[in-house]
Parts: sequence; C-alpha cells; structure tokens
Amino acid sequence: MELPCYPEFVPIRLEFQSEIQRLLLNAPDGVSEYTFSNLYLFRRKYAYMVSATETSAGRALIVCGEKDGKKFFETPCALPPDRILSVLFQNHDYWKGIPASLLEGAKTFCGQDEFCRRNSVEIIEDRDNFDYLYNRTDLAELSGKKFHKKRNLVNAFLNSYVPQVFPLTQDRVPDAMKVLSHWRKDKGEDGDYLASKDALELLSILGMTGNIYYINGRPVGWSMGEGLARNTMFAVHFEKGIDDYKGVYQYINQEFAASLPENFVLINREQDLGDEGLRQAKMTYRPAGFVYKYIMRR
Repeated sequence: MELPCYPEFVPIRLEFQSEIQRLLLNAPDGVSEYTFSNLYLFRRKYAYMVSATETSAGRALIVCGEKDGKKFFETPCALPPDRILSVLFQNHDYWKGIPASLLEGAKTFCGQDEFCRRNSVEIIEDRDNFDYLYNRTDLAELSGKKFHKKRNLVNAFLNSYVPQVFPLTQDRVPDAMKVLSHWRKDKGEDGDYLASKDALELLSILGMTGNIYYINGRPVGWSMGEGLARNTMFAVHFEKGIDDYKGVYQYINQEFAASLPENFVLINREQDLGDEGLRQAKMTYRPAGFVYKYIMRR
C-alpha cells in the first residue's frame, strides 16, 4: 500500500512499512526517530500521521504529530516544495526534528517565505533531542582511564554472575516480556512500555535485531535496535534490565556493542529528552558526537 499524497494524511500503519523504509533508507544524518520502526512504535504517543510529496530529490515523507498539546510536523529525508512548507508551518505550532543536512534549506525557506517574514520566526538547536553518538569500539572495549568506572562495574558483574547471551529471536520473546514487566514494576511508571511491548510482539515484522541475557536460566535483560545512515550507525532503541543485578546495564551496553558487526562505526543511543539525570548518565560514556536536530517556530 502506498502513502497518500499531500495534502491527505493518514495514521501510520504497517502496510506503509516498505515504502517508508525505502524513503528513509539513504537519510544521511542518522536521526534515531527516522526509521519506520521508531515512527510506528511511538504512533500512539505522538499521534503520528503520514503523507508523501514529490520534491526535486524525489518522493519524500512528511510526518505530523502532537506533543503536549502542540502540533508539529517533520520532514525526515527531503524538503517539500516551498508552497507546501508554508502551509504546513502555518497550520502547525512548530517544525520539529530538522536534520543538519536540511538546515540550510530550512534557513533559505525561512528567509524567503512571506509568512515567516511577517512573523517572528526562529530556528534553534533542539538540545534535548540531540542523539548521543559513541564509537562502537569505545563501548565494546571500555579501555583507558576515562572508562575505568564502567569497566569496574562490568568486571564486578562478571565476577558475581555467569551470564548467558542469545540473539533475541521470536522464541525468546516471552522471556523478554518477563524482563519488561519486571522493569515496569520497578520503575513504577509506563515510560516506553507500550512501545517496547509492541517492538517485541512485532519482532519478526519490524526486523530489528537484539540480544537477550540470562543468569542461571532467568532472563535479566535485553537490548534491541537497527541500522541507520547506510548501516554505518546502529541505533539502540530499547534496553531493559532487572536492577536486582548490579551492573547489568553496564554489562548489556558493553556486550551488545561488542556483538555488533564492524561496519557499525558509531552507536546512536538516542536523546536525553531534557532529563538531567539521563543526560549525566549518557555523558559519562564520553560521546564522540551528536546527531544535531533543529526546531523552527514562531
């Protein structure tokens, strides 16, 4: 099934998987949200609607959604014609997730569009949504003084337990669900529970890959993600563990990075969403850089 043409928008559906994947395949920036899996799994949280239009670079995807009562739109892989951009911008509260590769085009549009000239419009860095990038070898090896605390936690975990690692396949989904339910109970909130549950239930359809971890036959954690940026980058979308086992997250982080093929030079561990605790935790792993994203708003 093909995407509808702008101005028609419809809720994102599994039937659009093939076309959306094809449109996003060569997106160079590695924005973690811009995969079919991520858009579909968070469809409820952001009420995603999708459409497509023709551009000078070919067919392009347009995504609309809502967050905190504000309407936004996104242009993941190419800029629609200016006349469409102008209507979208006037009908939404802001233009979200502008990747670095489209920034100059967005600035040019902003400078030429009559509505933008008549209103106070700004394009700003969306720091809370920058994706954190790490060298895969840094996370896999944890070598050097800068990682000694992480390495000590992993070593202490391995001294206390003898974990078993298996690919996260369909037959192991029930065990991963047990970990997810335990995680939800420990956190006392849903967080991304529904998206994680969908990801497991649709494992064979969405095509993401991951590992699952056991101690004495008990599932204690799992991790899952997919390739980005022409398979030079791997995005870790979900990582769940049971906190009863001290060091389990540091171990999963290190082991999963080590298990990835060498063509994945960078690991994208997504954004911190402005959470100071999460930001500090992500910074302790010494990011090699960020995937920059921008917002255009009135």
